Amino acid sequence: MNRHERDDAYLFHTYKRLPLDIERGEGLYLYSAGGNRYLDMFSGLAVNALGYNHPRVVRAICRQAERYTHLSNYFVQEPQLQLAELLVKHSGFDRVFFANSGTEAVEGAIKLSRKWGATQKKTVLHSFTNAFHGRTMGALSLMDRPKYREGFGPFLGNVTVSEYNNADALRSAVGKHTAGVVLEFIQGEGGIRPVTPAFADALRKLKGKFGFLIIADEIQSGVGRTGKFFAFQHFDAAPDIVVLAKPIGGGLPLGAILSSTTIAALLEPGTHGTTFGGNPVACAAGTAVINEIMEQQLMRNAAAMGGLMKERLLALQKLFPKLITEVRGFGLMLGLQLTVDGEPAVAAMRERGILINCTDQTVLRFLPPLIVQTEHVNETCDQLKEVLTEMSQF
Repeated sequence: MNRHERDDAYLFHTYKRLPLDIERGEGLYLYSAGGNRYLDMFSGLAVNALGYNHPRVVRAICRQAERYTHLSNYFVQEPQLQLAELLVKHSGFDRVFFANSGTEAVEGAIKLSRKWGATQKKTVLHSFTNAFHGRTMGALSLMDRPKYREGFGPFLGNVTVSEYNNADALRSAVGKHTAGVVLEFIQGEGGIRPVTPAFADALRKLKGKFGFLIIADEIQSGVGRTGKFFAFQHFDAAPDIVVLAKPIGGGLPLGAILSSTTIAALLEPGTHGTTFGGNPVACAAGTAVINEIMEQQLMRNAAAMGGLMKERLLALQKLFPKLITEVRGFGLMLGLQLTVDGEPAVAAMRERGILINCTDQTVLRFLPPLIVQTEHVNETCDQLKEVLTEMSQF
């Protein structure tokens, strides 16, 4: 049997596999068993911030793997300390808790906000329509989309949801019993939808009035992707808790919760933990990623290349007004809103050797590595122009 047949025979059928057989990756490119090369413009869904097989990350992984690949969290571990110091330095928060993934970081943030709420007699968590926070039960409880929730209830109680970017709905939904408001300042899976400045302003004022926590989900948008370290920095916002994952493990499973010392102190020994969270090899890889981003000024590159790509996509919108209604996002987290199903465009781009992603059915999502250069942006947009030209003829 070939790989796809073996996949069909032995694994849960929970993923829509691409019809590719990838052998290796290098930089921005993936190479198939048949020798074809593909420009990857969604980089493992925002995981591979430095592309594939980055020498600094590979060296860090190998060095740490030769020392130990796992050590119980009963022990202080140098790789965890190094990454935590970097996150504190560049985030402005005081404390870090390492988890295994984004959804586990969300679960921890739910527990942390509930624990804080218990001290304030606040019991309600609030979130928004079209959000995506993961696939565990707590994360699903914060979401409203039937696609992810149907058949898995009942979910956590004391969770409310209002319309994303609707300030009036938010004002009606939160109050003195609200412990925390959880949001993506740029919704990723939901179609690359940023909050509006007016909505961010309303959220800030309501926090001042009712004293709830703001929990920012930066799993897809964090660590430089938008041209700033966090997406919330594009707005007048000051979260109390931030959850991270995706790029911080250098391609290995790793998540994190960031908070102040006061909030972190609510979780005492034994109240929360994880066997594999803060894996030393993943932390070593993450340290390499963040150091490379900072030393090579890759956030500046993300802003510049994202600006170029947005300009090119807006030009396509003018050329194809019946197909494209909006271009959204910041830096290298961009979405092209179509009036039709986006999957045919994804398939056509793949035939041309460029990998993009479709989310929310009609949004082409672009999440290239932060090392992307002008030639990659232009190649992508040139090929997309040809694809859209063909689509417009039908």
